[in-house]
Amino acid sequence: MQVSYVNIFVTDLEKAIAFYRDKLGLALQFSSPEHGYASFAAGGVRLGVARPGADHAELVGRHTGVGLEVANLEAEHARLAGLGVHFTMPPSRQPWGGFMAMISDADGNVLYLDQVSAAHG
Repeated sequence: MQVSYVNIFVTDLEKAIAFYRDKLGLALQFSSPEHGYASFAAGGVRLGVARPGADHAELVGRHTGVGLEVANLEAEHARLAGLGVHFTMPPSRQPWGGFMAMISDADGNVLYLDQVSAAHG
């Protein structure tokens, strides 16, 4: 068994596609506006964005627990900040040895950005 995909819930599919494709740089695999779903290539796992039904609106705007690995966090921070991406936590060294930041999408979903080194990966 392995993780195949992870979904993040959003209110506006087109805004989400613009964020994850145009700002984060993930390759859009497919989009189905009529079904409220889009999928992106994200390494060995697909990242989906989905509009939840009205009975699950509480799934939008949460800390996702999703971590995106970057090769150079400082360079990625400068690039994303220049594109207007909101950082809920700037790049910082963690007590456990990691180097990470946190960003949010247009719906307030929070994701990690991690610079994973050989010593900590």
